[in-house]
Amino acid sequence: MADLIAIVGGSGSGKSSSVRNLDSKQTFIVNVAGKDLPLKGAKKKYTSFVVDKEKGNQIDTAKVENIENVLKFISLKRPDIKNVIIDDAQYLMSFEAMDRAKEKNFDKHVDIASNYYKVLKEARNLRSDMKVFVMTHADETKDNFGNVVSSKIKTLGAMLDKYITIEGLFTYVLFTQKLVSENEEGKVETRYTFMTNDPTNVTTAKSPMDCFVDQYIDNDLSLVVDRIDAYNDSDE
Repeated sequence: MADLIAIVGGSGSGKSSSVRNLDSKQTFIVNVAGKDLPLKGAKKKYTSFVVDKEKGNQIDTAKVENIENVLKFISLKRPDIKNVIIDDAQYLMSFEAMDRAKEKNFDKHVDIASNYYKVLKEARNLRSDMKVFVMTHADETKDNFGNVVSSKIKTLGAMLDKYITIEGLFTYVLFTQKLVSENEEGKVETRYTFMTNDPTNVTTAKSPMDCFVDQYIDNDLSLVVDRIDAYNDSDE
């Protein structure tokens, strides 16, 4: 069973850039929205997947069946791949919802939840030496003063939440967080981080006890991989 990790946050909060230090030769990207990766040299590092030639490490698709098939293929035929990124995963739900917008029955909500679950289930069933990172937006609730009072993985709302609690499918749920501070020279600096747990319960961030020493770590998936591997290999 693969390690399933959710990376949750808004646009520009550091989700995609966290891929920067992963070895591209060991990484496969499922680009749900089909947008360019904000990474230097990305077009050379991540090339289109060709099934017949068993080469390439990126596919642009929002079709659940395609994603299921490529995940199975990677697990069975690509031992070189250790990390899978499912980028902009929330669009798996929203694209299907738009395609079926004219349908009036409630069954479509069950279908949308079921299809999203299929992808996550297939991801969990990959080889045990693999990590699957699901990049997705956050759904925030704010008070009258603009303060965030709750934040969770974004779905299509209460109708879909009746059928699936997405956080329950993940062992690790990391939220992007910008930490702003002032250095000794009085200059404001911004650090892009992942929140590994949230004792205030404002977010649904979670991780196993003792896996991450700090509540905030750099937004670096290579670091996340190292910490999870160390935790999994620990004898204590």
